[in-house]
Amino acid sequence: MRTKGKITSWNDEKGFGFITPNAAGKQVFVHIKAFSNRNRRPEINQLVTYVLSTDKQGRPCAVKATLAGDRLPKKTKRKNGSLSVIGAAFFLFIVGVSVLTAKIPPLILALYMVVSLLTFIIYAVDKSAAKKGAWRTQESTLHLLSIAGGWPGALVAQQKLRHKSKKQSFRLVFWVTVLLNFGAFVCLFTPTGAATLESLIDSLARGLTSVFITDRATLALFHMFV
Repeated sequence: MRTKGKITSWNDEKGFGFITPNAAGKQVFVHIKAFSNRNRRPEINQLVTYVLSTDKQGRPCAVKATLAGDRLPKKTKRKNGSLSVIGAAFFLFIVGVSVLTAKIPPLILALYMVVSLLTFIIYAVDKSAAKKGAWRTQESTLHLLSIAGGWPGALVAQQKLRHKSKKQSFRLVFWVTVLLNFGAFVCLFTPTGAATLESLIDSLARGLTSVFITDRATLALFHMFV
């Protein structure tokens, strides 16, 4: 519930003061950060509305304060964020259905799940680093993870962790990576895309087999001379 009062004390240099409620009650501490409009500086005898709260020491203080003449900040709805998370989940559902109907190999679903989880973790670590002022993950790395199939995890991280969700330049490049990855996914359903994927999987399998055989041969030679 919002309360009305008047600023009866204000130290503009230190950015705090006290509000005397219109109704009976003690003065309430208010900091400049509590005001929704930072472009206006409070002055003594100005009318103000606020929400009564308490600080860490349990003392009464004002939050969400608004000077007379200022409009109350509108509550932003997070429908777009929810739709993004639903869209990411729906895409993974489509990938799962495609695997069940044998249109694409299970490796693709595994790739999306693993890279998405890795991307989510890296977003979380980057947000923690931002708060602590520590070393940050480069944006180019985040974009590479998205284009590699981690964009569903990135979407969830952006909305749930509230990280990298407001910077317009980053968001623009991010959605480009989503489109590129989605385009590559669609190509898997074409004859050319399917053949290319099969060739890559065969090359990977041959490479792993070669490494395995080489390791076995190396191990056998080692035992011969030991």
